[in-house]
Amino acid sequence: MKNTLAVFENFKIRRLYNEETKTWLFSVVDIIQALIQQPDYQTARKYWNKLKERLKKEGSESVTNCHQLKLKASDDKKYLTDVASPETLLRLIQSVPSPKAEPIKLWLAKVGYERMQDMADPARSLDRARETWQKYGRSKKWIQQRMMGQETRNKLTDYWKDHDIKKEKEYAILTNIIHQEWTSLTVKEHKNIKGLKTQNLRDHMSEAELIFTALAELSTRQIAETMTATGMEENKVAGKKGGGIAKKARLELEEKTGKKVITTDNYLSPKKITH
Repeated sequence: MKNTLAVFENFKIRRLYNEETKTWLFSVVDIIQALIQQPDYQTARKYWNKLKERLKKEGSESVTNCHQLKLKASDDKKYLTDVASPETLLRLIQSVPSPKAEPIKLWLAKVGYERMQDMADPARSLDRARETWQKYGRSKKWIQQRMMGQETRNKLTDYWKDHDIKKEKEYAILTNIIHQEWTSLTVKEHKNIKGLKTQNLRDHMSEAELIFTALAELSTRQIAETMTATGMEENKVAGKKGGGIAKKARLELEEKTGKKVITTDNYLSPKKITH
C-alpha cells in the first residue's frame, strides 16, 4: 500500500493506493470532515461514528464495505481508521446533507476517471512512475530494471487472477512464499533489514534484488502455466519452485562474487531511516 495525501478545498484527505487491486482507498472521516466543512477532526470523527451507527441499523451495505487500516494521524502515530473505495464513498455521501456533496462527488469521480485512463493507457501511469523515480535520483538503469520487474509482476498477478486467486490476502501469501523461497526472508523481514515501514520494498531494492525478484516471479508464472496451477495450493507449489530457481542462482552468484545479493541499502534520506 502506498500512502499519500490528497487535498479537497484545503481539507487533507488521507488515502492509500492498493497495488494489488489497483484502487484508491480514502479515509472516510477525512471525507466526512470536508463534506460537513468541520475544522475540528474529533467533531468530524464523532459525526461519522453516529452516522455509521445509524446506517448499520438501517442495514446499509456501505458501512460493511468500509475497512480499517492504519493511517498516520496529526501526532505522527498510526491508528486504525475506516477507509473506503470511491464507489462506497459515493454511496455514503448520499447520507450526509451538505452543499459540498456534489463537489466531492465530482472530485472522487475525477480520481476514478484518472485511474480509468491509466487502465486504458498503462503508459500514463508508467510515465508518472518514471518521473517520480527520476525525481528521487534513481539511475536510468535502475528505473529500467524496476519497470521490467513490474511488468513481470503484472503478468504473474494476471495469471493468478485468471486461476482462482481473487482475494488480496491470497496475493500477499503467494508473494511472500516466492519471496521467502529465494531470499530466505519474509517480505516483512526484508523490509525490516532495510529500515522500511510503509514504503514499497521494491522501490528500495538494489538492481540485483530487482533482477532476482523478477527471475523468481517469471519462473513461478512459467511453472504455474506448465502445471496449469489453479487455486491456492497449486499456486503455492509453483511459487516455491519458482522461488527456488532464483535462490539457486542467487547462491551461485554469491559464491562466485563473495558478495551478498540481499542488502540493507535503501533510498531513504538519512533522517527518515527507522530501525
